[in-house]
Amino acid sequence: MKKIDFKKDFKELYSPPSKKVSLVDVPAMNFLMIDGKGDPNGEEFQNAVPALYNLAFTIKFSLKFAKTGPEYTVPPLEGLWWMAGNAPFDSAKREEWLWTLMIAQPGHVTAAHLKEAIKKINEKNPNPLLAKIRLENFKEGLSAQIMHIGPYSEEAQSIEKIDRFIEENKYTFRGKHHEIYLSDPRRVAPEKMRTVLRHPVKKK
Repeated sequence: MKKIDFKKDFKELYSPPSKKVSLVDVPAMNFLMIDGKGDPNGEEFQNAVPALYNLAFTIKFSLKFAKTGPEYTVPPLEGLWWMAGNAPFDSAKREEWLWTLMIAQPGHVTAAHLKEAIKKINEKNPNPLLAKIRLENFKEGLSAQIMHIGPYSEEAQSIEKIDRFIEENKYTFRGKHHEIYLSDPRRVAPEKMRTVLRHPVKKK
């Protein structure tokens, strides 16, 4: 049975060009999700990331041990970012940022698997954050995206390219700003980090 690797099986989603903005139609996919608020350097965000990964890997290895469905590689961390009340995103007000962290899941992962994995983790090392993680189907649809190469602090340059593309091609932004983190900042130099930046769009 073929092993599932999201980055290889969905190259159009995880490997867009870095030199130009491209359009992609993002299909419905299942994700483990957790919501939060505030600076990504803050405690809430920093605690949410390992909780999400812990659950994702627990589900993966539980299914592998039970020989349920094809094996798969845990996909990269993703994030949706926005401001309350549909306000324009303000990079200076980090404490007001709203976010959803998420990790894609193959179709054979179910709510029952999620529940069992949470129980398994809590039996050894209880974590109240696990109760906030859900399995949800998310369809983004038509989106403009680009591969940003460099530190997170320089994303504004790439986002400007997306915004210009949207305006020039008579689209309008809809939904939430989306980022896919392909590099581990603990292991990759800032100037070499790769992050997919995505804006869902629709025709004006």
